[in-house]
Amino acid sequence: MSEASPKLIDEIIDQIRNSESIGLEESFQFAKDCSELLRGNESEQQYGRKVIINILDNCGKLESSTYDIWADLVEAAGFYPYLEKEKCILQIKNTGEKIRKEFHFCYDLDKYFHEQQKALSELLRSDKNVIVSAPTSFGKSLLIEEIVASKRYKNIVVIQPTLALLDETRRKLFKYTKDYRIIIRTSQKYVEEGRNLFLLTAERVMEYQNLPNIDFFIIDEFYKLSARRDDERSDILNNAFNLLVNKHKSRFYLLGPNIEGISEGFTEKYNAKFFKTNYGLVDCVTVDCYSEKFGERGKKGLLKEKELFELLLKLRDEQSLIYCASPNRARSLSKKFQEYLVRKEVIFPEKRLSIIEWLKENINEQWDFIDCLKYGIGIHDGALPKHITATVIKYFNEKKLNYLFCTTTIIEGVNTSAKNVIFFDSHKGNKKSIDFFDYSNIKGRAGRMMEHYVGRIYNFNKPIAEEKIIIDIPFFEQNPVSDEILVQINDKDIKYKNTNQYKELKNLPLEEKELFKKNGVSIKGQKQILDFLMENINQCYSLIYWKGYPTYEQLRFTISLAWAFLLKSGESGSPMTSKKLVKVTYDYGLHQNMNYLIKSEFTYLASTNKNKTKNEILNAAIQNQFQIQRHWLHYKVPKWLNVINELQKYVCEKKALDPGNYLYYATQIENDFIPDHLSILAEYGVPTSAINKLKSKVPNEIPEDQLLETIVKNSFYKVNLLEYEKEKLLENFT
Repeated sequence: MSEASPKLIDEIIDQIRNSESIGLEESFQFAKDCSELLRGNESEQQYGRKVIINILDNCGKLESSTYDIWADLVEAAGFYPYLEKEKCILQIKNTGEKIRKEFHFCYDLDKYFHEQQKALSELLRSDKNVIVSAPTSFGKSLLIEEIVASKRYKNIVVIQPTLALLDETRRKLFKYTKDYRIIIRTSQKYVEEGRNLFLLTAERVMEYQNLPNIDFFIIDEFYKLSARRDDERSDILNNAFNLLVNKHKSRFYLLGPNIEGISEGFTEKYNAKFFKTNYGLVDCVTVDCYSEKFGERGKKGLLKEKELFELLLKLRDEQSLIYCASPNRARSLSKKFQEYLVRKEVIFPEKRLSIIEWLKENINEQWDFIDCLKYGIGIHDGALPKHITATVIKYFNEKKLNYLFCTTTIIEGVNTSAKNVIFFDSHKGNKKSIDFFDYSNIKGRAGRMMEHYVGRIYNFNKPIAEEKIIIDIPFFEQNPVSDEILVQINDKDIKYKNTNQYKELKNLPLEEKELFKKNGVSIKGQKQILDFLMENINQCYSLIYWKGYPTYEQLRFTISLAWAFLLKSGESGSPMTSKKLVKVTYDYGLHQNMNYLIKSEFTYLASTNKNKTKNEILNAAIQNQFQIQRHWLHYKVPKWLNVINELQKYVCEKKALDPGNYLYYATQIENDFIPDHLSILAEYGVPTSAINKLKSKVPNEIPEDQLLETIVKNSFYKVNLLEYEKEKLLENFT
């Protein structure tokens, strides 16, 4: 092969894919071309690996007499997991090849690494910190397990961007409970003499009191450190990173996809190696479905949907992920597709999904999501309760669902792949366009290592211009940097001390600064609340001083303060309002029942949407309340209550007044009013309905670490739990 042009490689791959069989002469020629490519530069080697992947995908077409040649080429490419997978066909006979294969065997995991995984493993065992940019199909997360399995470190922290990913990581690492105490929440105590594995979000790292000395930490999806990616949790992730790398002096492993570089000078300061590779074991075929006739609304929108539904019907025997701009879009599009299948009289083999019974009993039997599930259609977004999203992914991975309509969770909140990925919407939310980085991550979900050799991405939108992504690390660059990050940086490490920002923070009273640092939200907002309370404490003391459950007026006062001063810059809260948030939170505390909130929302929507059907209003009410629960009741409101609790306590102590205490109420709201001794079950993905059925049977004094074992050994789960509830409980124990 004299010249390795993309066009020539595409022609070879087209022949491999489209031929009914690959004869002896063709097979030899493809092997000769592939061998030359593997000896070429990095770009040519990538082409060579692409040819091999497509040969593996079409192995049944090969002349059997050429198997040995292709086995040698698979070995030369370093695809040792595939050599093991296809060992009945592809057998290496050369002693040197056999030795190299065994060199790539990881005894801690009882698995073969591919060539680049082995190189990365060796790098992680060196004295270097490691920052990795590699494709989704690379298998970066397998190295997390290898680090744990090796038992090289006493205290390890794994930081994931979402609770869903943490839960998945916990399940994978559950087998190491004999070697590590696995800690997933701030209330759990670590063992001083043994090993500890902390699986936490960045918020929980900062909230954990008196962390032991951390030897090693891992940040998955580390691009979320960037202030330029517009992630509201960037500040807290930077603070967690800064804490672990500078205070604990921990070694680290950062992993993410499609990144060209990081802040200049970072690797030198922290003895780190930036490991960038395009090496992957899955090829992705791009299929352009875009038409100028497509649009988002009206006839153009309907045409785009029609083309999508026809494509999905053709792909019914394979699994497909469909990217949608928002939860609303995912819900409406999945329901339209289900109705399309009904009109087409498509019959799917009935699969018994235990969650359907649970949804009927605990949400509403008229919910459209139930109809979708019956047709093999799942939904995954940031609003659904954690146990539902985990179950949907489980069903999808088990091929009980063929379709998964996703939002940005396809990029960051769900660790799954499919044969097909449909890039349907071109935005995140209503306005922000998908950029090349997001698109690359969506595309990376097409195909799954060790399951699909080749995946497909179907583009329903215009091509997105390529760009190089450089990830900034604000706590290191400090230009720009938020107050919330800057206040956490050790004074000796601050680079720009002549700025007004630094001088303002420096001039804060030390006690106040330490208080604001501990609370971890807007410094300016906290200062404004503190000053307001100092000045008006006598007039508002009756509204501040409450313990247990607040009155409506006390809650209104507290949430109004938070709404006015703690929303981040540019964060409107819309469609939520301060007034509605007070009512929802108060009603939730009063009735302690999500169904009550759904009914209340239904009544409200019915009075303001006379042109919608009862079913449309019901589905909107369910979706709205799930979104409110995840974002506001489980995250924002408890955080705000904890912050204002600390501020009012500080003011009351200064004024010699008895302070209030909001912690109990905040915890109750955050944990769905689950009894404290059972609240860890919610972290394990057990539905609240099941926990409430267990609360009268499980003694209060059982330690959290022994809770599951006690429930199972005493058969507490066998009493009046639905099949789905039992499954969610027992899947944590097996």
